[in-house]
Amino acid sequence: MMNPIELKKAVGSGLLSFPVTHFDDQLKFDEAKYRRHVEWLSGYDAAALFAAGGTGEFFSLNPAEIPQVVRAAKASAGKTPIISGTGYGTSLAIEIAVAAEKAGADGLLLLPPYLMFAEQAGLIAHVKAVCQSVGIGVIVYNRDNAILSADSIARLAEECPNLIGFKDGVGDVDKVIEITTLLGDRLVYVGGMPTHEVYAQAYFAAGVTTYSSAVFNFVPALAQRFYGALRTGDQATVDEILKSFFFPFVALRNRKKGYAVSIIKAGLRVLGQNPGPVRPPLTDLTQEELVLLEKIVQANGVTRIAAE
Repeated sequence: MMNPIELKKAVGSGLLSFPVTHFDDQLKFDEAKYRRHVEWLSGYDAAALFAAGGTGEFFSLNPAEIPQVVRAAKASAGKTPIISGTGYGTSLAIEIAVAAEKAGADGLLLLPPYLMFAEQAGLIAHVKAVCQSVGIGVIVYNRDNAILSADSIARLAEECPNLIGFKDGVGDVDKVIEITTLLGDRLVYVGGMPTHEVYAQAYFAAGVTTYSSAVFNFVPALAQRFYGALRTGDQATVDEILKSFFFPFVALRNRKKGYAVSIIKAGLRVLGQNPGPVRPPLTDLTQEELVLLEKIVQANGVTRIAAE
């Protein structure tokens, strides 16, 4: 397990991703297939992988399953750091965080609490309690009903030494600039918009130079090529991949609610892998939509063989 400073350095060193969580036909965790998938992804130089994160259907896993997923990821990822999701109310978030740490997680991603909107003081107390419950590094996820102000992030960074990162899924770049300017290198900053690649250029300008790539699940080489082009200023390659892959991919993703997760599992099916269905209340892509996704993938030179 990494200490928080080591994890912070690792997270900021390259592209991140969220492995999907594999289920069988009865919607039970399929550990064998999940482990093979994580092992495959670890060969594509992700800086860190988030086990049981948003794309990994954290919201559909029960608390006992999360450490199982973390242990499986740790056993298969080699030297790649594994960051576990945690969330819900404070008590349950602490319970999951402690269990994930015991299962070998190198860090935690603190997702928004369940349902409630809260004042800054309450959100600060929530994040602080989770940070203080573990010794591993914590990344806080600004999204939906858990939007911390720059002043709140600064206070938490001062009071919680193991708070090592800030992930943004809101899209208010001006607020991100305020946070990165105020905190400087105290934290590592992670882009977390759905299909973040279409937002990445704006976030890079705001000081957020890494992000979590969901499509890394099924087109890891393409995801790394895009990230490399961003980092080196290769605008021609960035534009080419946006137009040929990401824009049509996002158009298909936006057809139905919940497809931000469902379309990633569908991508694996297109490549000949079987991650199993999504758990309700999510729904899988239709056969027609699978065909459309396959055309997008094939147009970018990715074949079924590439997934083996």
